[in-house]
Amino acid sequence: MTPRTPTQRIVIVGAGVAGSIMARALARQAGLEVTCLEQVAPDDHASAGLVIGPNAIKALHLRDPLLASAIGEAGLPWDHWRVSLCSGEVLLDLPLTRVADHGGVRILRATLYRVLRGAAAGTIRYRCKLLECGASPQDPARSYVVWEQDGRQCRLDDIDLLIAADGRDSPIRSAFGGQPEVHQVGALLLRLLVPDAGAGRIDDYEQWCNGPNRLLAFRLPHGQINIAGSLPLRPDNATPHVGIGPQALRAAYTPTHARPGPQAGWLIDTLCANVDAICWYRMQAPGIRFAEPRAQVMYLGDSAHAMAPPLGQGVAQAIEDACSAAELIATSLAGGETSPRAWLATFEAARLERLRFVMSVAPHAAGLMLGGATEQERASALAALRQLYCQVALPRHGVGPGAGTGLPA
Repeated sequence: MTPRTPTQRIVIVGAGVAGSIMARALARQAGLEVTCLEQVAPDDHASAGLVIGPNAIKALHLRDPLLASAIGEAGLPWDHWRVSLCSGEVLLDLPLTRVADHGGVRILRATLYRVLRGAAAGTIRYRCKLLECGASPQDPARSYVVWEQDGRQCRLDDIDLLIAADGRDSPIRSAFGGQPEVHQVGALLLRLLVPDAGAGRIDDYEQWCNGPNRLLAFRLPHGQINIAGSLPLRPDNATPHVGIGPQALRAAYTPTHARPGPQAGWLIDTLCANVDAICWYRMQAPGIRFAEPRAQVMYLGDSAHAMAPPLGQGVAQAIEDACSAAELIATSLAGGETSPRAWLATFEAARLERLRFVMSVAPHAAGLMLGGATEQERASALAALRQLYCQVALPRHGVGPGAGTGLPA
């Protein structure tokens, strides 16, 4: 009689993008007992728009084609990327087919969460407030979590792998690794979701520049426009958006010696008319951390890293994280490797290499956006974007970092 393989207990904290994908993937894997804890109710979603980069759609098509198709059907395609000055002069007009195998997706965050959480139905426990977590007293490699759900306290012990997908201010990461050092990037970001009243001026993904001040906008399903922007920020400014009213916004985005173009003009007017509804946040980045060195704890998405908004890589890298981790665990189990410690080592090596490359692409792309680049610089920037959007590496057990993509280059 073949001995029964012990069940691995896995707990995922957070059912956002990465957590929901992991919950669905691991719940379908034999030999795993999977619990996903989410602090909000099932229909409690953030109201914002986002773009998902082609690389994430590619990775998801490999791991879970049905889920990738469901996301595409719920959003609009991202096929084009244009960058202009606020005066209207076009600096970049790039069909994504030049640098990607296919396009990305424009989607409401609430819609994306609904699709992902619905696909993981039965695995996610909602309204779970994390109270405590830490290393197991009997085995420091394993862990425990304590949470409150509907007024009742619950606890799980002897967790073989704890997956933190609980956001930028991750309580799991703070509990196991201490509060991460946060680097202030020096930018104040804004976000606003409005009805499409611009007579069709805004459609696919576009950006506008006025010196260091940037605007970004794209159309979403159901007649909505997502507007985002950035302004330079001194790292020591403790109250960054105080005092930024309609007059300051208009001055920031209006060219000095020209009138704004029709699109930028509409965006400026819309921001100024909706100042009280703007969501402001500081751009900051904690140090990258994908795994604890001793405890069997994995970090995904914003709990592991933060991404700059351009290039569609915020949600994209969370999706890549989850697809990579799910692929690694599945192939490891199939090959007889049941040690979470081994999974973590392979995952961390592969994701660190990929993420460092992704972060290096932004300076290349900046040259394209600002104009005045030489032909050699443009060719280098387009090659970097092509590698970003096409060469998606999903690590497998026993395969070195960066290899075994499972996808055509």
